[in-house]
Amino acid sequence: TKVFWLIYLVYLMIASGGMIVTAQLGPIARDFGVEKQMITLLGFSMPLVAMAVSIDNLANGLTRPFSGFLSDRIGRENTMLLMFCADGIAFLGMAAFGRHPVAFLVFAALIFLFWGEVFSLFPAICGDTFGVKHATANNGLLYTAKGTSALLVPLANLLVAATGTWTAVLLVVAVSCLGAGALAKLVLDPMRRRMLAPAAIAAEVI
Repeated sequence: TKVFWLIYLVYLMIASGGMIVTAQLGPIARDFGVEKQMITLLGFSMPLVAMAVSIDNLANGLTRPFSGFLSDRIGRENTMLLMFCADGIAFLGMAAFGRHPVAFLVFAALIFLFWGEVFSLFPAICGDTFGVKHATANNGLLYTAKGTSALLVPLANLLVAATGTWTAVLLVVAVSCLGAGALAKLVLDPMRRRMLAPAAIAAEVI
């Protein structure tokens, strides 16, 4: 249905940024001149990229139960709007301030914090929309959006080659994140409501 493919598009738009940063965090740090910086946090000194990867993995894990908890209370699309727009702002922050080692560390962590929720929100909205009868097949197909988004990594490399910097990529991804949030709330939300309205009315009658 149109609703499924719209969910797929939103997934693709938000997943692409996370996949690009996951694959290219080191080159981005090198481009920004912070790759060889040492960072001390809580008494531990590590190379910037190594510490960023450690913190990013933690943020990526923590956001999954948090975003699931949040979406159960304020709704799937509302959570998407909040998290995706926050991710877009984090990408803008990285583009603007990432040449400072501490800012690079902070905004990289925020990018992963606001990206990891895809593994909670999209299975949930898929199950809410299409039910449990074919939940595994539906979610399996939806999950291919993550793999599709990985195909955009080479395109990011082409943009870097054309512009000479990762800043342009970060700006494009930021726009994609903000667009995904707006699309989820302004288009997907009313489409899902219309789709599910007959079932809700039938349930009230019963």
